[in-house]
Amino acid sequence: MEDNQVSNQESDRHEAKTITVKEFLSASPAMDLDLEIVQGRDGLDKLIRSPRIQKLGLMLASFTGTLDPGRVVIFGNSELNYLKILDTDARKTAIQQLKKYSMCCVVVTKQLEIPQELLDLSEEAKIPILRCSAVSSVVISKITEYLERRLASEMTIHGVLIEIFGLGVLVLGPSGIGKSECALELVLKGHRLVADDYVQLTRHGMNQLSGEGGKILRHHMELRGLGIINIKELFGISATGASQNIDFVVRLERWKPDSEYDRLGVEQSTIEFLGVSLPIINIPVAPGRNVAMLIEVAARIQLLRHRGYQSSTEDLFKKDAQQSDKTV
Repeated sequence: MEDNQVSNQESDRHEAKTITVKEFLSASPAMDLDLEIVQGRDGLDKLIRSPRIQKLGLMLASFTGTLDPGRVVIFGNSELNYLKILDTDARKTAIQQLKKYSMCCVVVTKQLEIPQELLDLSEEAKIPILRCSAVSSVVISKITEYLERRLASEMTIHGVLIEIFGLGVLVLGPSGIGKSECALELVLKGHRLVADDYVQLTRHGMNQLSGEGGKILRHHMELRGLGIINIKELFGISATGASQNIDFVVRLERWKPDSEYDRLGVEQSTIEFLGVSLPIINIPVAPGRNVAMLIEVAARIQLLRHRGYQSSTEDLFKKDAQQSDKTV
């Protein structure tokens, strides 16, 4: 069962991130690269939109594919050796055709000599050309690692993030249902608060989300009747965490007598944030239900599922086997 709808209370902001070539160049020390600009300072305001790297080889060979203008383009030994076997006119034609791709910038590796035709294109199309001493494989690895961090998809969500038995549990629900009080009880049980009220989600790679709290009210919690309290000062540094990968989601909802709730735990629902699907458990809240205990048990169940064990399926299997024996 898919549950991909996120309410307005739960989801607040999702922005695509970019970085200018100027910012990228200034981050050279952070990438441990000696990047320098050779030409094209007028294009330093161009935007890098993707952490993926593009190599020029196929484009120079008149391949009919496309080149994403938001990607950093690498010019290395392969491209230089290809251009060397071309005569002057063919080399000029091969490089001039790159003009239609509106490249954001070109990084030349190994301090290679830059063909004059590429410098002419840079001046004409205002394409920054950067150069460094590292080999292409190292440059690609370090640039990709940096851009994946810098351009990681992010969104802010209304909820509470807690670390329980090493698992990141994102607790959602309408305002006033008791998310913070539940988190406080879990802290008293020895678990860690990562974020209260607003959680900033960041996507890593294809299927991993992490969450952290805001910088201003980090380690703080708002409780109706008590105001804002500092969890770190009250319970010690071990009761808080700065960031946590998210393993599953718990959504609290008010108990509705006419609603049907899962009593077997066989079907697994999911919810999607930033293109990543996470398991979600819906827990109805009613007087007399210890929600913090239920969330703690849900974390234990999730740990068992990670090990390939699901108690509900096992119990059903045993019942089916017993019924079959009686029938025989």
